[in-house]
Amino acid sequence: MAFSDGFFKKVEKKTNVNKETILSLAKKLQGGNMKNESTIKEVIHDISRITGREVTKEKEDKIVNAILNDNVPKNLDKYIDDQS
Repeated sequence: MAFSDGFFKKVEKKTNVNKETILSLAKKLQGGNMKNESTIKEVIHDISRITGREVTKEKEDKIVNAILNDNVPKNLDKYIDDQS
């Protein structure tokens, strides 16, 4: 899936995380096993640290379950636009 510069600008505006950091994290995701709970939790912790946002244990569990059960939205642009 290719993302436009506009997508990265929206993400950066909302999260203060720049395109280079996002791409670096994406490379890590490509090399990891996203069906492995420990890998997913490591990525969640990385994102939490990068964005400066705390992720509760409850939220972490929901995210892990969504990823393991393939319940991740395919159209992320929609979620970036809808969030305030």
